[in-house]
Amino acid sequence: MVTQSMEPNRRTKKVALFRGNLVLDCPVPTRLLDASARKDKEFCQMRYSAVTCDPDDFAYSGYTLRPQLMNRQTELFIVMTMYNEDEVLFCRTMHGVMKNIAHLCSRSRSTMWDAEGWKKVVVCIVADGRQKCDPRVLEVLTAMGVYQKGIAKNIVNDRPVQAHLYEYTTQLSVDSDLNIKGVERGIVPVQILLCLKEQNAKKINSHRWFFNAFGAVLQPNICVLLDVGTRPGNTSIYHLWKTFDTNRNVGGACGEICVMKGTACVDLLNPLVAAQNFEYKMSNILDKPFESVFGYISVLPGAFSAYRYAALQNDGNGHGPLQKYFLGEHQDGSDTDIFGANMYLAEDRILCFELLAKKHQRWVLRYVQAAFGETDCPDQLPEFISQRRRWLNGSFFAAVYSLWHFPRIWSTNHSAGRKIALTMEFLFNFFNLVLSWFGMANFYLTFYFVTQSLAEPETDPFGDGWGNRIFQTLRYLYVFLFIVSFICSLGNRPQGSKWMFIISVLAYAVIMAYTVFSGAWLSYKSILKAMHVVGWDEHNVLGNLTIMLHQPGFRNVIVSMVSTYGLYIFSSLLYFDPWHMITSFCQYLLLLPTYVNILNVYAFCNTHDVSWGTKGDNMLQMDLGVASKARNTEGGMEAVEVELADEMGLIDRYYDDAIERLKSKPDVVKQSRPPKTKQEDYYKGFRTRLVLTWIGCNALLVLFVTSASFRSLLPHNQSSETIGVAYTGFILWTVTATVAFRFFGSLVYLVLKCIR
Repeated sequence: MVTQSMEPNRRTKKVALFRGNLVLDCPVPTRLLDASARKDKEFCQMRYSAVTCDPDDFAYSGYTLRPQLMNRQTELFIVMTMYNEDEVLFCRTMHGVMKNIAHLCSRSRSTMWDAEGWKKVVVCIVADGRQKCDPRVLEVLTAMGVYQKGIAKNIVNDRPVQAHLYEYTTQLSVDSDLNIKGVERGIVPVQILLCLKEQNAKKINSHRWFFNAFGAVLQPNICVLLDVGTRPGNTSIYHLWKTFDTNRNVGGACGEICVMKGTACVDLLNPLVAAQNFEYKMSNILDKPFESVFGYISVLPGAFSAYRYAALQNDGNGHGPLQKYFLGEHQDGSDTDIFGANMYLAEDRILCFELLAKKHQRWVLRYVQAAFGETDCPDQLPEFISQRRRWLNGSFFAAVYSLWHFPRIWSTNHSAGRKIALTMEFLFNFFNLVLSWFGMANFYLTFYFVTQSLAEPETDPFGDGWGNRIFQTLRYLYVFLFIVSFICSLGNRPQGSKWMFIISVLAYAVIMAYTVFSGAWLSYKSILKAMHVVGWDEHNVLGNLTIMLHQPGFRNVIVSMVSTYGLYIFSSLLYFDPWHMITSFCQYLLLLPTYVNILNVYAFCNTHDVSWGTKGDNMLQMDLGVASKARNTEGGMEAVEVELADEMGLIDRYYDDAIERLKSKPDVVKQSRPPKTKQEDYYKGFRTRLVLTWIGCNALLVLFVTSASFRSLLPHNQSSETIGVAYTGFILWTVTATVAFRFFGSLVYLVLKCIR
């Protein structure tokens, strides 16, 4: 029995099912049609489908999509995943995508793209939970003609609806200032598929709808992945596509992820944003090009990346990249192995490795410098710590997974040279993983020996023993902050201990500033000492340099650090992008102890927490109504009774109301804290064992290095260096070597780019 609506202009209608499914072709509002340049049928009607099956059964259950019905070949399939992002973030991404499609249509000399190129592109918006979606985002989609209120149903023929599909070819775009743009501003038609999932089931489930449901129907060539909030550059999607078009062995690619800096770079005044800006920039200058040369990029960011659809497909037995990728959808249950649960916090890393190691294939991954996407980064410390908890744990366990399964590379069809290059890259990754495991101890030892050098009377810059007093004070402060970090990480959420973490960050910044000063002062004293060595000649520069290099303080601190940061500057200049060295380097340097001590400690102390920050729900909602089976049908055709608008007036009124609400400012909603969930003893037990092992390894290293000398360990060694000084030099030179190796790969990337 269908309950009659109290709203006027609505009545129950008998609707025939299309291949057993509820599919409605709804007229678009008059005001929208008047603002549209084209009046063809696809611009006059919006298509709604109530999907009652699992994503994997979408095509098998008889569901279709408009591009398929129009016999259009989909070259580019773009997905935008969203959860509860607001309308500004949504419009930033959506408008950026539409400008990219307009650019594709402007390439009149291309063999693929022309003025009608928009017919080869489909944009899929997947909202993770109908009731989680921001209402103002739905109003934006209403203004574009994609969404209509009052059509969707909760149940069709006694089957609960899993997702609501809205298909429309829009000719309007809404920018981040909520201004509506049309053909007069260069906007071209765009085929949009809105998948409004009934339940909140996480981002990876949204990708399963995209790949396994809609991708199986459209069979696209290239799939582009975007997170709502990331704005692609106006030509970035074309550059990504071009990489696949020119090299048939490219299975995945990514562009540069940039930090949004605000008007006149005002956001860089926030040290947290500036530090992340430096981190992102150096990753895009050194790491991504270096990995691209070898053919394996450890992570293609889900916020902005692209894949060849054919490369992702499973084999005849159902095994392959997508099969491994979607295992992560159910990796948070009570019976899940905790290693796998943490590993799938970085599920995009698993997809990259599985693509590279696909049996009997030779897919490679590429970095495209010309493509970029701008995104907001956390500007508050609690959000930053929470984000990095997932990133660090996911990347650590995913790195262990890829290294463990590395021999699979030899069962691919990659050339012998490629396999050797990949072996070198994986050995380099293993070395970096070991360094990161001991990173906490190495950072403390560097602080300890560099600052201790100022405690000696002959190098004390303050006199009267103040160098030693400051060293002892900062040493105990360092240990105290370390203990505080562990206590806060084991028992508190960052949001609940915000000020404790902020104070720790500031104190660590003071320690880092003094460490930098100590290194500079030690180098200054080393130069003065060298000037009094026999053989010093102010006219013999090379001879003087040789003398200085024999000074351990100068050699281990100044030369290694100048080499490291000199390579940073030189590589940034080579890429014509040096500004982060001026605007963000100091902030990053002061926050280095935070990265090493606070972020790593919090991440490892919370390996039992495998959540994404969002909770799935499976409650059946009944707020949309029911499409019940019709009692009397003509000709035996299967039909349902649904409540729909009786006339265009109601559709137009809904549209006008949405436009008016967009003009007003949204209500400010105060964030509430979600209830804390109980974790299983198994997860916490694993966390305890992992943290104890990690602390034990780092503590043993610190005790070993700070309590021995070369003379006691190596009696035949005549060097006067203590093991501490030597180990500090080893760490600093190791960092220099890794940066130099990455710089070499980055340089090769530039050379290959020029050749191509």
